Amino acid sequence: MSTQDNLPIVALVGRPNVGKSTLFNRITKSRKALVDPTPGVTRDRHYDRVVWEDKGFILVDTGGIDDNPEDALVHHIREQALLAIEEADIVLFLMDGKEGITPADWEVVDLLRRTEKPVFHLVNKIDSPEKEIELIAPFYELGVDQLWALSAEHSYGFRTLMDGLCESIETEGNDLELPDGTVKVAFFGRPNVGKSSMINMILGEDRMVVSDISGTTRDSVDTLVTQGKYSYLFIDTAGIRRKGKTKEKLEKFSILKSLAAMGRCDVAVVLIDAEEGITEQDTKVIGYVLEEGRGLIVLVNKWDLIKDDKKRQEAVMMEVGRVLPFVGFAPILNVSALTGYGIKRMFPTIGSVFRQYSATFPTSALNRLLEDAVDQHSPPIYKNKRLKFYYTSQIGTRPPKFVIMTNSYKGVHFSYERYLVNRFREGLGLDKVPIQIIFKDKSSQREKK
Repeated sequence: MSTQDNLPIVALVGRPNVGKSTLFNRITKSRKALVDPTPGVTRDRHYDRVVWEDKGFILVDTGGIDDNPEDALVHHIREQALLAIEEADIVLFLMDGKEGITPADWEVVDLLRRTEKPVFHLVNKIDSPEKEIELIAPFYELGVDQLWALSAEHSYGFRTLMDGLCESIETEGNDLELPDGTVKVAFFGRPNVGKSSMINMILGEDRMVVSDISGTTRDSVDTLVTQGKYSYLFIDTAGIRRKGKTKEKLEKFSILKSLAAMGRCDVAVVLIDAEEGITEQDTKVIGYVLEEGRGLIVLVNKWDLIKDDKKRQEAVMMEVGRVLPFVGFAPILNVSALTGYGIKRMFPTIGSVFRQYSATFPTSALNRLLEDAVDQHSPPIYKNKRLKFYYTSQIGTRPPKFVIMTNSYKGVHFSYERYLVNRFREGLGLDKVPIQIIFKDKSSQREKK
């Protein structure tokens, strides 16, 4: 699966204890969702990126939508379903084959009938053809087009479900229509932070050629921008909602949509409100950028509102620096979408970040850099032996990735790793992007041969 593909959001919906977390773990091949027979045990929404037969999607376990197990089950499941219908691209509705149809199941099926989105009605806890014949028959009373018999725990019917799910995922995208070398830039921010105004201001600058491309996922608008000999794809994502519209502890589907858009971009631009300062939602999105290994630019917007307040300016920048010490490489620009202040720095900054993000280096230069770094600061002793670094090479770009062969990767202390990362940044001019250094034992390479 290309990392540039749009990823649909697939939501798991169902009453507590019907097997949502077990199915989540089987699909993601993980144990990220806690599995426990106690109803309501999934307190927070869990999600993961999934690839099956070259089809990709983001799977969400909605068990945490209503984290009070004392609430009436009908209300609980109804809230789940409504949110999934509104925000997800595909819904997997899970029912309990052993327990049979419940009033909550009837109500949710009725709600799901009103959506045009793909809905899979799954009857779980069926682990054999004999059990399928016995247990699935009552569910035909629901009047749905198709029922999927499944055992999330024992994998009965699992491959059939996954094949059917992937058939419903559209793979058409717009990447083939883009000019060679197009830089993909995604904009992220909460509502009212000025994201759309910012994009409009940038598009109006220097009378650039602008053409619209319809996005392949909901709530995303792609715009191809040509400036001189360079092309950019601007991805305007759905705004991340403020807390309060659903339960306080919930992570919003809209954040996951941002995560999906992040998989398509080279550079992520995160807008922060100068008046409000940086929020928890902002740091979450920036955390996703780091996890995805994307280039990052932070825009402190609405700078015009505090242009005459030096103390407020200093306080905002100190707050951003304090909350985001782990992204010290990211350029931070003070801008105003309203007045255009700072906008002219956008394209040079995007270009600089992208060049570093895509940079390649000759192995000889990398080995000289490693040798100089080791000479200036000797590696530590590990298990009575001096740590040795034999050679290094680049193994990837976007972001730049390097491997260093050593006599013991376990002996590389995080402080020495940080030292080498800083030396590579300085020596290679990679001061604006994340870089990755992987340590491997030379002995393991010989064993493989």
